[in-house]
Amino acid sequence: MIGDVSMLRLGLDVGGTKVEGVVVNEMNKVIFQKRIPTLKASYGEFLDNLLSFIMEIKVAVNAPFSIGIGLPGAIDPTTGKIKNCNCLVLNGHDLKHDLAVALDQAVFIANDADCFALSEAMDGAGAEEKTVFGVIIGTGCGGGVVVNKQLLSGPNAIAGEWGHNTLPGYHASEDGVSQPCYCGKSNCVEKFISGTGFTERFNNRLGCSLTAAEIIAAAELGDSEALGHYRHFIDAFARSLASVINTIDPHVIVLGGGLSNAESIYRDLPVAVSRYVFSEHCCTKIVKAAYGDSSGVRGASWLPAMHSAK
Repeated sequence: MIGDVSMLRLGLDVGGTKVEGVVVNEMNKVIFQKRIPTLKASYGEFLDNLLSFIMEIKVAVNAPFSIGIGLPGAIDPTTGKIKNCNCLVLNGHDLKHDLAVALDQAVFIANDADCFALSEAMDGAGAEEKTVFGVIIGTGCGGGVVVNKQLLSGPNAIAGEWGHNTLPGYHASEDGVSQPCYCGKSNCVEKFISGTGFTERFNNRLGCSLTAAEIIAAAELGDSEALGHYRHFIDAFARSLASVINTIDPHVIVLGGGLSNAESIYRDLPVAVSRYVFSEHCCTKIVKAAYGDSSGVRGASWLPAMHSAK
């Protein structure tokens, strides 16, 4: 059973440039939505700005709400402090505690990719399935796992971080050079199938500056360089997803992020995945997110209900 959802739910999605807030009612309808710039000169500035935003929302909706926050990082289970966040001023701080004290109410925080997966599992493209693996192929390559409407977490707070595994079956001829990743390793999945990795590898190799959509459009028209690059992307994506399917066997994989808007992926990827999974047939569905860019913030709003359901 899901926890009490009669209360309004505030979801906040913290990004590098903006913070989005939505308030969702008991019918899962958004009744308030607004974005503000992310202030990040210091942790104090960020905290004050976020508290002011929450108070503004309180005045606007004039009703109590629970609070869930998604951000591009994780809470270290041993310290309660944020780690691995690309909004660097948050790292090493106990944002959950500081907000709870200032607001005098519980606050729940999770990785933004986890929030994406939770949103799509609760009432999005994976709502009818038991096990959902949510994948973001945008600036990075995040992921999250939801089983029976419950977000999967573990002792390292990294469940679903498939983007920082080495690309399965990687061999040097795939680019001729190693692909260093910001995490300190090389040839991570993220370097090949994120929107950023997909475009950078193509543009660096050919000395151009095309967008992902332009590369895929050129591939659809038969351009040999673009088509070869796209085919490698699909194959690398398939290898990576097959390792996930072989491990957790999700009922559905939901794709989000900018690159997920390429419709050809849903035509070509399932065929490619079938070549690599440990089964004669791959029955896992691969679908596009129902809520697009709004999935993360909607998922954040579900976090308090997930906690109360445990």
